[in-house]
Amino acid sequence: MAIAVGLSGTAAMVATPAHAQNNVEAEIIGFHQLCEKGDRKACIRFGILIGQNEQRHADWRRAHADWWWWEK
Repeated sequence: MAIAVGLSGTAAMVATPAHAQNNVEAEIIGFHQLCEKGDRKACIRFGILIGQNEQRHADWRRAHADWWWWEK
């Protein structure tokens, strides 16, 4: 049974499409999507990741202005 679980986990990793973005950006997008679906913990984590780096925050504000709609 352990082998079957291990193989299914490996298959899931292989089936995952490659992303052109870096890991941090993918993580931020994932947390934002979960936040949009109502996951409060994801909203907090999203804010923390964005807030950790001022330049990244500025870049994301330019690239995703609609995410900061309340500040317009």
